[in-house]
Amino acid sequence: MPQLARRMSRAKPSAIMAVAEKAKRLKAEGRDIISFSIGVPNFLPGEHVYAAAREALEKDSGQYGSNRGTDALLDAFIAHMGTLGLTGYGRTNCATGIGAKHILYNLAEALLDEGDVIAFPAPFWTTYLDIADIVNAKAVELPCPASQDYKLTPAQLDAALTTHKPKVLLFNNPSNPTGMVYTRDEIVALADVLVKHPETWIIADDIYNKMLFDGLEYVNVVQIRPELRERTIFVDSLSKTYGMPGWRVGFMAGPESVAKAVTTLNSNHITNIPEIVTAAAVAALTGPQDVPTQKCAEFQAKRDEVMAAMNAIPGVVCPRPQGAFYVFPDISCAFGKSHNGVKIENDVDFCNALLEAKGVACVPGSAFGEPRALRISYTCPTPQLAPGLKRIQEFFAELA
Repeated sequence: MPQLARRMSRAKPSAIMAVAEKAKRLKAEGRDIISFSIGVPNFLPGEHVYAAAREALEKDSGQYGSNRGTDALLDAFIAHMGTLGLTGYGRTNCATGIGAKHILYNLAEALLDEGDVIAFPAPFWTTYLDIADIVNAKAVELPCPASQDYKLTPAQLDAALTTHKPKVLLFNNPSNPTGMVYTRDEIVALADVLVKHPETWIIADDIYNKMLFDGLEYVNVVQIRPELRERTIFVDSLSKTYGMPGWRVGFMAGPESVAKAVTTLNSNHITNIPEIVTAAAVAALTGPQDVPTQKCAEFQAKRDEVMAAMNAIPGVVCPRPQGAFYVFPDISCAFGKSHNGVKIENDVDFCNALLEAKGVACVPGSAFGEPRALRISYTCPTPQLAPGLKRIQEFFAELA
């Protein structure tokens, strides 16, 4: 019998989706499950987005579209970047894709040959390592534990760029899974290091750029050191900010050569984003911003509730996130203990025991390169948040 390609031995299903599917299965069996697992915003976009989609449906041409993205969509994205302080980009600097994940995969195909090094801070979004494995690049994880607020330091970055000489540095701010946000001063310090290493591409996967708390501003290395523009690629998405993960719209902006490469890959992979989805995306970016603004405020309040619960658990260390919708507590104080006779040796044991005993689903930190932690996504319906957090506190209190 013919065999699958060797790359499929390196391809792995999403660890996050595995937890979410298990929680869904238990719920279908009648269990009372509260899910803090999957990172979806759990709100819908404004009515103007649906109105635009309906109008586009009525006028649907049924034709192929642009591999890069329509002019209207590119212009809407460029205007959106302007609100972040990212200016000077034209249509030829941009490309679209079926979500940011698709953009990141295309960038890996465009920038990395087999054996090239891609470096990223850990904790990291699970897909980073998965994509590196599929394209047969060498992934270098830069450990950033809770003791340094899960953030990459300038000295650490300089050492990694000097020692490993990565072709690509993949940087995520605000962070999934930690929710941590780099301050302007921290971005300045990292940018000063990056200018000393001109052979490295920089991918700024910053899809939570509008989901910032405590009055923080979004800052990109390009704003600090304009000379980095020629090798920095900014990645964005509609999914989190606008409550549109299922619509699958992602963007990139960077050097023309990179945008052209992604467009060429689109011509072979997807051809184009559908016409109706494009209309909805333009409406989301250019229309009223009241829904994302309101939801950001709600998430900040939820963040405060989760942090109060984590801080009340003896032994748990939890840096305070200031963006996205995740909290990433270090729960290693539970290792070596038992819950109702079930031994907990690691984060996977902890999450399995928590789900079975209390019906709370979280993702083990090892999925993100930090096995001492777990990820809590607090986008569940508000009435479920307090009970879910109480169950976690009870679980810790029952450890022996």
